[in-house]
Amino acid sequence: MVKEIVKDIFFLGQKSLEANVEDKQIIIDLKDTLVANRERCVGMAANMIGYKKRIIIVNMGFVNMIMVNPVITKKKMPYDTEEGCLSLTGVRKTTRYKEIEVSYQDEHFRQTKQVFKDYIAQIVQHECDHLEGIII
Repeated sequence: MVKEIVKDIFFLGQKSLEANVEDKQIIIDLKDTLVANRERCVGMAANMIGYKKRIIIVNMGFVNMIMVNPVITKKKMPYDTEEGCLSLTGVRKTTRYKEIEVSYQDEHFRQTKQVFKDYIAQIVQHECDHLEGIII
């Protein structure tokens, strides 16, 4: 189901809780909501649609990837950039890393680890910040 984008800073500023198999509907809602906003959005965290759960979705160009309980385990090559967000107005400065390694569960709750680079790494970092209550 397509959900409304949350803009409540107090809600967005709270840390998300670990997700589990019972949260499968959130995955469906994230997929539907990202597709509905694809012209202006490349990633989304569950709290952006009202769920305080550690689930994100990232548009990889040809496919949307779900990450459940993602944890960034390595960061390389910091750089400064500016980012926008559907939940906020305008852009903000932030520091990101050109390469990251992330440990997460896929949408079938299988544990995996993957390296992301450049723009995809930036999107993953932005969405992981949402899970920590960090508002960019």
